[in-house]
Amino acid sequence: MKNRNTKFTAILFVLAFALASIVQAGPRPDGGPTRLPANEGVSANSEANSAYSTSSEGENLPVVTIHSTGDIPRGKTGSFVLDMKPALMFGGTYVKFSVSGTAIPGVDYVALLSPAYIGQSGYGTILVKTLPDPRAFDRQAYSVVVTLEPGLGYALGEPKSAQMWIKP
Repeated sequence: MKNRNTKFTAILFVLAFALASIVQAGPRPDGGPTRLPANEGVSANSEANSAYSTSSEGENLPVVTIHSTGDIPRGKTGSFVLDMKPALMFGGTYVKFSVSGTAIPGVDYVALLSPAYIGQSGYGTILVKTLPDPRAFDRQAYSVVVTLEPGLGYALGEPKSAQMWIKP
């Protein structure tokens, strides 16, 4: 059995090195790709090319936007949807965000933790689990605003923030 594991590991290394030369991969501090695969950077489709943003180093980055799924009643779970165009071919990325609004974390909803993960599909979600209203006399709606923040390996598109209301 040990011999089979050694052969399998050797095959994986050979395959990894062969693929690395094909896609022109190289190491990068944040672990992301250093450049696009050869057939993705040159395209006649201008819409595909416009999905990338050029960083200060001249590197093409996927663009991330955010949208709310709408207002939610107390006791329910709502979400913000993250959309990355184009999606990363091999894995996803983490996107930093900040939270503001009139709703209070821990009182109106379960506190949100940054960063959020966007998967290989190009989509990610930030779930907002609302809590029962401790202010029984107050029948007011409260807002939750999520704003995307700049980070490594992606660029921000429009809209870069979204809002939802927690309804009584």
